[in-house]
Amino acid sequence: MILLLISVALTLLPLLGVIGIAAFGSLTTVDGLFMSLILLTISATFGMRAFLEFRVWRSGFYHHILPARQASTISFAGRIQKGKVESVEFFESHVGQPNKSIVTLSNGGAPAQILVLEGDMRNALPTGRKVEITLRKMSGYNVLLDVSYS
Repeated sequence: MILLLISVALTLLPLLGVIGIAAFGSLTTVDGLFMSLILLTISATFGMRAFLEFRVWRSGFYHHILPARQASTISFAGRIQKGKVESVEFFESHVGQPNKSIVTLSNGGAPAQILVLEGDMRNALPTGRKVEITLRKMSGYNVLLDVSYS
C-alpha cells in the first residue's frame, strides 16, 4: 500500500512541473518542450508502476502469500516456515517445466501447511524432522533457500 501511495505521488509531481511550464508560457520553446517531454516520461513511468501496484493490491496477492493463521514470517532473505515435515511428494514435470515437490508441514494444533517447492526436496527435508525453512518466490515458483533442523 505504501508503494502505491509513493508511486501516485511521484506520478503527480512531474505533472505539476508541466503545468508550471505551461503557466509561464515557455511550453513552445525548445527548452520547455524537451523539459515537458522528460517530465511526462517520468510521470508515465511512475504511473505504470502505480497501476501495476494497484492491480496487485486489489487482487489480494499479498494476503495469499502471508495468511494470518499460519506461522510464517518475512526476513530479508525470504519467507520463513516452521513445522514438522509430515510428507514430501516429488513430481516430475514435462520438458521445459521445473520439477516440483509438495511438502506438508504440521505445527502442533495448527492446520497443516502445504508448500509447493521447485525441485526434489526429498533429501533436503527428511520426513519426521522439525525444520525451519527459508524460501523465496522466484520466477513464479517457491525456491528453497535454507533449512535448519531442530
